[in-house]
Amino acid sequence: MSKKANSNQPDLSTEERIKLAARAVFHRKGYSATKTRDIAEEAGMNLALLNYYFRSKEKLFEQIMFETVFGFMQNMAMVFNDEHTTLHQKVELMVDRYIDMISREPEVPLFIMSEIRSDAGAFLEKVPLGQMIVQSVFVRQYQKLVEEGKAKEPDPLQFLMNLLALVVFPFMASPLLKKIGNLKEKQFDNMMQERKRMIPLWIKAMLKA
Repeated sequence: MSKKANSNQPDLSTEERIKLAARAVFHRKGYSATKTRDIAEEAGMNLALLNYYFRSKEKLFEQIMFETVFGFMQNMAMVFNDEHTTLHQKVELMVDRYIDMISREPEVPLFIMSEIRSDAGAFLEKVPLGQMIVQSVFVRQYQKLVEEGKAKEPDPLQFLMNLLALVVFPFMASPLLKKIGNLKEKQFDNMMQERKRMIPLWIKAMLKA
């Protein structure tokens, strides 16, 4: 049986077949090592047809990443605005989902940073992250902790930056960290999974510092 991206997905449109194939190849080989011919082969189509839908590897990658980021932000919005979970529960959910997502999509953090550095305004128009955060239940809950004297840092943005840094930085620095620690890929993955337990504990301690 063929293992191509479209083999078990007969109802997918051509465009979706291409994106599914591209995602599989990007994950397997990384962005730099991937060629459009690899994607066409994975999708079971000729290169000319792929180029008809997507003019370049860069355009295809950009669309896939934006769809990934936007879908993830929607998921995070649900976590941030859940009235029935505490701030600590939101932190645990966010850490768990971010680590899993970045483990599957290791190119996402660098893609986001590149887009933000290029044009932060344009990025926020496509992904309304600012509005989602500022008006969230998450921020209201943090501000309440500050009012009650249970959190020392008054600015929720500082708190969120610390949280994101604890999750995202190890992935962005993974080539360096693997060299320093002489870590195999599986060992690094295990460390990231362990951080699901550790980060919420550090955040609780940070709130009191």
